[in-house]
Amino acid sequence: MGSAEFGDQQLIIYSHIITYGAAADPAITENIREEIETMWNEPMAGLIFNGLKFKVVFRITAAFIPGITDLDIYQNLDPRNNYFRIEEFAHGNISFVDGLGCNSGYFKLENLYKGSTTAAHEYGHTLGLDHPTDLDLRGKGVPGIMYPRGTLVDPQYQYDSAIAAGAKGGTLHPMFRKVLKQDIDDLKLHLLDFENGKAILGEFTNVWHDGDNSIDLG
Repeated sequence: MGSAEFGDQQLIIYSHIITYGAAADPAITENIREEIETMWNEPMAGLIFNGLKFKVVFRITAAFIPGITDLDIYQNLDPRNNYFRIEEFAHGNISFVDGLGCNSGYFKLENLYKGSTTAAHEYGHTLGLDHPTDLDLRGKGVPGIMYPRGTLVDPQYQYDSAIAAGAKGGTLHPMFRKVLKQDIDDLKLHLLDFENGKAILGEFTNVWHDGDNSIDLG
């Protein structure tokens, strides 16, 4: 979730990542922030709005708030805030968010290694993007950020390039995902309901997780 705001020939998407949980700390929080901001700005995408061209820019901030309470999250009214619990264990053994276009979720620590692209992928879900329906990317080049684990890709994008497609090790390694211009286009930013140059991207879920959850978008 985020706030979309026009300014100085730019459409800026502001999002604030807030982490909590036993496995959260300032370092992992900064890694999440950096991954999201870096990857989503890589396409250097543009937007035509009312006949004018704007550069799409993502500005991501983050904070580790270990003492945050369920009430703090439930009462949140700031569309920039996104809440993620981080633990060593996750139900389903994978990170997830609470829906498409949401502002809360749960990260499994193991998924957050440097360059994993997990945070950038889940951020895409918070902005409303789903997994693509065609999960056979062979012959189609670099996989976009929203492709899930299990996607069939060219050998160089697999866990092991020597393994047959679809076999164990023969599917998408998340580290090879990239945010592409198409991913920015899929946000349909030109259709947002702007008022005084500002719009909300996504919706409030404000879910506080207690460490034992089962929602899973991959």
